[in-house]
Amino acid sequence: MSGRAVLVTGAGGQLGTALARLAWPAGWRAVALGRDALDLADPAAIAARVAEGHEGQGWGAVINAGAYTAVDRAESDQVAAWRINALAPAALAAACGAAGVPLVQVSTDYVFPGDREGAWQVDDPVAPLGVYGASKLGGELAVRTGGARHAIVRTAWVVSARGANFVRTMLRVGAERESLRVVDDQRGSPTAAADLAVALATVAMRLADDPGAPTGTFHFANAGETSWAGFAAEIFRQSAARGGPAATVEPIATADYPTPARRPANSLLDTGKLRAAYGIAPRPWQAALGDILDELVGPIQGAIA
Repeated sequence: MSGRAVLVTGAGGQLGTALARLAWPAGWRAVALGRDALDLADPAAIAARVAEGHEGQGWGAVINAGAYTAVDRAESDQVAAWRINALAPAALAAACGAAGVPLVQVSTDYVFPGDREGAWQVDDPVAPLGVYGASKLGGELAVRTGGARHAIVRTAWVVSARGANFVRTMLRVGAERESLRVVDDQRGSPTAAADLAVALATVAMRLADDPGAPTGTFHFANAGETSWAGFAAEIFRQSAARGGPAATVEPIATADYPTPARRPANSLLDTGKLRAAYGIAPRPWQAALGDILDELVGPIQGAIA
């Protein structure tokens, strides 16, 4: 098979799956590798995989979609979180720099403290609240200093029809209970993994083709904002229209649902820099959610195909 290959890490996760499923333009394809094919805890394996390329050619780009994302478990599993979220990006950046391959690193809203109103700008001060955010920030720093041409893309509240995520959890629990208590004082923008995958692929291909393509740090999330309770209510509203679970949502405070890791109260990300640099304009999160529910529950009942 000819064409340019993009190495995608974390094939088993939501984002890695979305990148593998993406309809890439002619001449491009994703080679998505899971833990069995590329152990992100092994710097030597990372260096070898980047250096060897694919089918006799160098990689067009690398997208690091792999991460340690168990936010609460990270509080007691710091070494593993830092190994995957910081040391693996360091190894990727070094290998990509040596091979002349651009690197797209995925990061998170958790690098911010979430302690003010308004969407976070790319250059706002960072101050992670816990191990997960700190380790992801470590990954950002490693990529910035690793010698590779790169783009760091922060995102938030990622959901899809696959893997463990808020939409699938709500549908599962909503099928068992008539009412759910959901936190209402944390705000953000739900982000469809499929939409994020398109954005990352766009950036990666541009970096590969254009030596003058913008580099640095960017934000991507679907447009609009809500709380977790508001998100849950919209999930059940759209699910009901498809004949799926429809539970009532009772808003509660974060203090009423304690977790080992502190969450940012404000996870909103300003996406203007990515729009200006790459022409990527995120669609509303409600529309992105609709596509996920079409896959999980089915089309809206009575809709014309």
